[in-house]
Amino acid sequence: MLISKESGKFLVKLARSAVEEFVKSGLKVEPPPDAPPELYEERGVFVTLKRFPSGELRGCIGFPEPVMPLIEATIEAAISAATRDPRFYPVTPQELPHLTVEVTVLTPPQPIETVPENLPEEIKVGRDGLIVRCGYASGLLLPQVPVEWGWDEREFLSQTCIKAGLPPDCWLDPRCRFYKFQGQIFTEVEPYGEVVEEEIS
Repeated sequence: MLISKESGKFLVKLARSAVEEFVKSGLKVEPPPDAPPELYEERGVFVTLKRFPSGELRGCIGFPEPVMPLIEATIEAAISAATRDPRFYPVTPQELPHLTVEVTVLTPPQPIETVPENLPEEIKVGRDGLIVRCGYASGLLLPQVPVEWGWDEREFLSQTCIKAGLPPDCWLDPRCRFYKFQGQIFTEVEPYGEVVEEEIS
């Protein structure tokens, strides 16, 4: 399920061009004709924008499920991360030189089949991302988030509940369903700079 580093670099450059074109002109870029064939497979993906050099989050939106070709999902997620993340005002053209672009390609989410008390044993910080669904509420945290914040597995579960607007101990409620997935992360080292595949564990 891994994509090549060349495809990862292609996606980051595509995500940046999608953000720049939409922020500057309101137009959506089309998938380039020279795109690697594997990018037309349906995959989940998230695009994250960060301020440079602080690393402060500036926008993050994506598709947890493989609902469209990866190349199209990346374009949509990039535009949404820049302009539709409800936590932030839309990115301005003046900010573009001061943002880095990160693309996380996801594996399909798998339900975690266990009793609530055993959930911490079924996940691993540095490998898994988490989704919680409970009634009408849902929340998702990417695999890199608990590493960046120094959380253990129990805190990771609690913070995923909080992301969904649920109590932090919702993971002990058998009515709440958890799913795990993995991610391949490709990111700019600096704005417009080299693109690398990031190891999170």
